[in-house]
Amino acid sequence: MKRIVVEVVPEETRMALIEDDRLIAAHAERPAHQHLVGNIYKCRVQNVLKGIEAAFVDIGAKKNAFLYIGDGKDKVKGETIHIGQSFPVQVTKDAWGTKGPSVTRTFSLPGRNVVLMPNAERIAISHRIADRDERYRLLSLAKKLRPEGMGIIVRTAAEGESEKALKDDVAYLKHLWEMLMARSRLLAAPSLLYRDADLIIRTIRDYMTDDVDELIVDDRDAYHRMIDLISYLSPELKERVKLYDGAVPLFHAYGIDDEMKTLRNRKVMLPSGGFLVIDRTEALTVIDVNTGSFVGRDNLADTVYKANLEAADEVIRQIRLRDIGGIIIVDFIDMDTDEQKEGLLNALREKVKSDPTKTVIVDITPLGLVEITRKKSRHNVQSLFYSSCPCCDGRGYVASPETVGVLISRDIRHIESEHHSEGGYDVELNDKVRLALIERKTMEHLANELSVKIRLTPRSDFHPERYVILSDNE
Repeated sequence: MKRIVVEVVPEETRMALIEDDRLIAAHAERPAHQHLVGNIYKCRVQNVLKGIEAAFVDIGAKKNAFLYIGDGKDKVKGETIHIGQSFPVQVTKDAWGTKGPSVTRTFSLPGRNVVLMPNAERIAISHRIADRDERYRLLSLAKKLRPEGMGIIVRTAAEGESEKALKDDVAYLKHLWEMLMARSRLLAAPSLLYRDADLIIRTIRDYMTDDVDELIVDDRDAYHRMIDLISYLSPELKERVKLYDGAVPLFHAYGIDDEMKTLRNRKVMLPSGGFLVIDRTEALTVIDVNTGSFVGRDNLADTVYKANLEAADEVIRQIRLRDIGGIIIVDFIDMDTDEQKEGLLNALREKVKSDPTKTVIVDITPLGLVEITRKKSRHNVQSLFYSSCPCCDGRGYVASPETVGVLISRDIRHIESEHHSEGGYDVELNDKVRLALIERKTMEHLANELSVKIRLTPRSDFHPERYVILSDNE
């Protein structure tokens, strides 16, 4: 059973994809954090960095966008990009951390059955279409329908579709591109030329395929928008779209809210008793596989292999569910035989076939780490729902009370080395840290060592690492 659940409230729209009662993918969109990926802008070049073969361009966002021009894909043949120049670009990655969005001059306009590439003359067929005869049929149609000088990617939804359906898609997208170019000639930079569809429309366009048994949405306006679009794209699927009017919130009724809360957890439990630990950094994501309480019933080698296969299924699910992109390193449990290592890689490659985002299982390194790459574009659900912890500044930890005690001791010793404080010291600090230092007698020992009085004043509003030292020297 494959089901799509869409919940709409004024603050946000959420979509969940459920297969066999397991949450497989989740997306959210908020008015205050709209995605830029897919949008097309007329930009103005602000800076050109020849050393890294890149330019920074103004698209009207908070930060300038990064345009790579080194490989020829993002520059017109024979053209030299210069400051002040204006031209259309398309966003390929949202802004992330301290980095602005990334843009390209190689455009793609997605339709239901095809993606039109106005300035890239190539043809590609979705890797998820496995039937050889169907791939050949679609390739023949793509060659026939491709506008001169343009390229086409045939999407998974095109499987089994008629020539007319593909032809209509291509005609619509070609007309859309011509309109965008006309707007570009009229508008000054920076300007928005084209906004990609919102989550409601993308759900129908990208996810509502023949293998979806039902789509449930709880908002009447969104329901009618979906019905209008699917009546045009795939009228035979219209009966599968249902309006939910229950009193219990939709995501709660299907148990999705509880699963969504687990996305913030580093630790993910496996059915057998093993677990994953997921850590994300600026450069890559690391996933560690642990056997936990799983001991198996066979020999050690078979136990390890079975644990890794179980973990592989959850690793791919979590990568897709959390929409993790970029470089991913998975530290599976060490295996002895090449046959088992190859079996694990094959299992991973089979599981990523269902992921619509391009994911590549690279190989196992000499250290036994599995390398995975996954296309990164939009902000994932985790980054939308959560901010860096203001207490630890995203580090995941704060200085221990013992460490704070060492820092206070060091500062007081430094002050004493310059001038003895006859009246002693008043130290204002976090209340919990104060209690820990009292229990360890840290300040009591320091006071005896320096022959001064040290008084600890609790401050409930203080960060655990913050303290203020007051002396009669000040």
